[in-house]
Amino acid sequence: MRPVKFLFLLVSFATIFFSCKRNPLKVDISDIETEVEVVRFDEGLFSINGNDTLKAFVELSNQHPDFFNLYTYRIIQIGGINDEHFGELMKAFITDTMIQDVKAVTDREFSNFKKLEKQLKKAFKYYSYHFPDKELPTIYTYVSGFNQSVVTAENIIGISLDKYLGRDCEYYQQLSTTPQYKVLNMHKDKILSDVAYAWGITEFEKPNTATNLMSNMVQKGKLMYLVDALLPDMPDSVKIGYTQQQLEWCQMNEPQMWTYLIEKEMLYTSKRMNIVRYINDSPSTSGFPLDSPGRTGVWIGWQIVRKYMKKHPEVTLPELMNNYNYQKILNESGYNPE
Repeated sequence: MRPVKFLFLLVSFATIFFSCKRNPLKVDISDIETEVEVVRFDEGLFSINGNDTLKAFVELSNQHPDFFNLYTYRIIQIGGINDEHFGELMKAFITDTMIQDVKAVTDREFSNFKKLEKQLKKAFKYYSYHFPDKELPTIYTYVSGFNQSVVTAENIIGISLDKYLGRDCEYYQQLSTTPQYKVLNMHKDKILSDVAYAWGITEFEKPNTATNLMSNMVQKGKLMYLVDALLPDMPDSVKIGYTQQQLEWCQMNEPQMWTYLIEKEMLYTSKRMNIVRYINDSPSTSGFPLDSPGRTGVWIGWQIVRKYMKKHPEVTLPELMNNYNYQKILNESGYNPE
């Protein structure tokens, strides 16, 4: 009997250990029936050929009126379908040699598009679990000629697939306007976290509620926690766009970064350049060692919000996202890395 009892104890301890480690955001979504719709707008657009292209553009516009306007006005910036030379400009875009080559590379890179579609639908099932009363957006994929990676509007998310062709894509090496530290995140594994983060901004970021560095950090930390909730299986490095080495640097230097911000009286600075220095994407954080990553303020804000939610398990995700008292979140998190 002893071996049996010993085995039982081992199983019991293992169960307790893993239950303590269990991710509380890994909820059961098997009963969620609603699914986000994913539209291959790029395929519809680039399948248009022949003489009467304007008629085909009108038909495509009628199928997807809101996104069509978003695409032509904001993304490729050629105006509206009723403009005098719209048909010529759109035809010139889809038949341009470089755009055609980019479309071919995109098709090869996303030949298994069903995998991405399944991942997007799963992420928004998590969203529906936490926000059952919210309407799901429609997701459109497109080729932009290397314009915005992800765009959002009311009930719309657009993904520029040609901005996720991989770090070694030869086109990216030729884009003088795209620095190398940004190229490192231009791969398809980054799409999901970029979509979740961008949708969080659209749905939950209120203008003028974050006026200093601390409030900006917590505000962005809330958005990162939303990414946690929509993508509970994704590694932290991919969520925030760090290499594993950069992530480990933040983990190792978390107390020193926090101490620096306090001692330099940076937490409550409202100077725009000081906020940008810690929040915006960059090769490293100015004032920190060169091997630091950019956006360290976002990373710290993320840890603050995680600590807050761990300390207050009664707080739901909707309650967190609609809480704009950033000082209270910081205070009640008990955040003090050592």
